[in-house]
Amino acid sequence: MDDPQRLHCLVTGATGYIGGRLVPELLAAGHRVRCLARTPAKLRDQPWSQQVETVQGDVTDPGSLRTALAGVDAAYYLVHALGTGASFEETDRRAAQAFADEARAAGVRRIVYLGGLVPAAVPAERLSPHLRSRAEVGRILLASGVPTAVLRAAVILGSGSASFEMLRYLTERLPVMVTPSWVHTRIQPVAVRDVLRLLVASATLPPEVNRTFDIGGPDVLTYLEMMQRYAAVAGLPRRLVLPVPVLTPGLSSHWVGLVTPVPNSIARPLVESLRHEVVCTEHDITRWVPDPPGGPIGFEQAVELALQRIREADVATRWSSASLPGAPSDPLPTDPDWAGGSLYRDQRQLRVDAAPEALWKVIEGIGGENGWYSFPLAWAARGWLDRLLGGVGLRRGRRDPQRLRVGDSLDFWRVEEVEPGRLLRLRAEMRLPGLAWLELAVEPDEGGGCRYRQRALFHPRGLAGHAYWWGVSPFHALVFGGMARNITGAAAAEQRTRSGAQA
Repeated sequence: MDDPQRLHCLVTGATGYIGGRLVPELLAAGHRVRCLARTPAKLRDQPWSQQVETVQGDVTDPGSLRTALAGVDAAYYLVHALGTGASFEETDRRAAQAFADEARAAGVRRIVYLGGLVPAAVPAERLSPHLRSRAEVGRILLASGVPTAVLRAAVILGSGSASFEMLRYLTERLPVMVTPSWVHTRIQPVAVRDVLRLLVASATLPPEVNRTFDIGGPDVLTYLEMMQRYAAVAGLPRRLVLPVPVLTPGLSSHWVGLVTPVPNSIARPLVESLRHEVVCTEHDITRWVPDPPGGPIGFEQAVELALQRIREADVATRWSSASLPGAPSDPLPTDPDWAGGSLYRDQRQLRVDAAPEALWKVIEGIGGENGWYSFPLAWAARGWLDRLLGGVGLRRGRRDPQRLRVGDSLDFWRVEEVEPGRLLRLRAEMRLPGLAWLELAVEPDEGGGCRYRQRALFHPRGLAGHAYWWGVSPFHALVFGGMARNITGAAAAEQRTRSGAQA
C-alpha cells in the first residue's frame, strides 16, 4: 500500500531561490515532485532534474496550470511578478486567482504559499506595493476552497538570498556608513533552513488548517544590529554607522544598488519593506510542526552557515537564479535562415596548442573573479553604465567558481546553453537596445590541439539598436579580439601546467 505521507507535490518557481532548494528537500522527504517552469531547460542541469517531472507553462495560463495540477496532492506557490513593471500587482492578482481556481478544480488537497511578514496594525494603503501584493496573494489562496498554509517571513538568511547579499555587501564594503533611518527598524530574520523545514512540513498539515503563520528565528534585531553582528561573525571591525533621516526608500534603493550586487528593481521593494517593523505576532505553527531540538537557528549561526557555503563554493541557488524581470526571452536566431530582421555578428577563431579539456576549463571559468580576459576597464565601465541605467551590472558574479549550468546568472549574462567540453552560450541581461548573445566553443583540431571559436550576436531594436552596434563596433577588435587571444593564451598556459604536473 502507498505511504499516505508520500505526496505528489507541484512546485512553481523551481528556477528561483527558494523553489530550487525546496525540490531536493521534498525528494529527501520521500515525496514525488513535479515542477512548473516557463523554460524547463533551466532545470536541466540541476542535480535533481532526473528525479522530477517538469511541465512547461506559466501561472498566468489556466491551460498549463490545469496540466501541471492534475493528480497533485500539494501545490507550492512560490512565484511573484515583482519588478515586471507598474502593473505587477495586477499580474500577481490574476496569477494567484488562476492558480486558486485550477487547484480547486483539480482536487488539490493543500496549497502552500511563502509570503512576506506584514507589519501589525499598518493599513494596507501604507504598506509597500511589494508587501501589499504578497498579502493579497495570500488572501486569494486562502479563499480558494483548498486548505492553504500561508507562511509569512521577513528577512531570509541564507547563502545567495537577496536579503543576505544586501546585508553582506553593505557590511563588508562600508566600514563607515551613512545610512537611512530604517536601520533602526526591528526585524525578525529567519534562516533559510528553517523556512525549508516548515515548507516541507506544511504539505502534510491537517485539512482543517487554512490560515497564515508568522515564521521567524529566535532573534529580533534592528538592521543596524544585524550589520554589527554580521561584522562580528565575519571577523570584521565594528562598523561606524551615521543615520541620515533624509534618505528616502527610493534614494536608499539606489544607494543599495550601487554598493551591492542587488539591482535597484529588487533592492527597492526590499528597502521599502524595512520601513515598518516586521516581527512575528504568533508562533502557532509549532502546534503542528514542532521546533527542532535546540529551537530555530539563531542569527549568528545562520550567518556562519551562509558564509561557510560561500567559502566552500557550495551555493545551491542565488537570488539571481530566477530570470531577471523584463529580460529578453526570444530564442537564439538560427543561422543562416533566420528571418527576424538584422543580425550583426562578430566572429573569431584561433588555433590553440592545448587539449580541448584545457581550453574548456578556461571557458567554463569565465566571468566573476576570473573576469572576461580583455580590457578590464571597458568591462567595468559597461557594468557601471548598466547599473546607472537600472540594470544588474557586473556584480552578480557566479554561483560556482568552476562549474556553470543552464540558467545560472554570470555577471550581466545568463547561461542559455552549456554543452560540456564543447559550447557555452550566454544571453545578455544588461540594458541594451536589442538582444545579444555570446558563444564560446571548442572544436578538436586534426593536427593536434584544438580550435577556439567565438561569436557575438546582436539583434538591434529600432534605430537606437543599429546606432548602438555601429557606435561600439570600433572597440570590438580590442574587446572581442583581446578576449579570444587571452582565452587561448590561458588555455595554452593551463596545458603547460598539466603537462608539467604529469612529467
